[in-house]
Amino acid sequence: MIKRLLGESETWAFVGLGEDPERTAYQQARLLQARGKKIIPVHPSATSVLGERVYASLAEVPGKIDVVGVYRRTEFAGQVVDEAIAADAGAVWLPLGVIDETAARRALDAGLDVVMDRCPGVEWALRRGA
Repeated sequence: MIKRLLGESETWAFVGLGEDPERTAYQQARLLQARGKKIIPVHPSATSVLGERVYASLAEVPGKIDVVGVYRRTEFAGQVVDEAIAADAGAVWLPLGVIDETAARRALDAGLDVVMDRCPGVEWALRRGA
């Protein structure tokens, strides 16, 4: 599934992606953008990140979202997963250290693919570009 998500997905919404290049969300979004993925930053206070318009919430994002990257602390992950379900996203990706089994189960039950406690950049490297 990880190889499929990295290789076949086109649009990634990064919840928590702000303007700070030192943050993990920024680095991972930049990496996937450089590999041809459309990046949609979702952050309540940013306006433009990596040359892309920022949306305040997933509900505001127009069009299909293939993968929602949940770059929020674990205690907020469940809310973001619920928003991803409501947005009819194809998958949720919870990065290293973000673990919410209950939210993952809700996403799976709603038909979304779930990746948890994994880094997209590491997974890309392990699969040599998916």
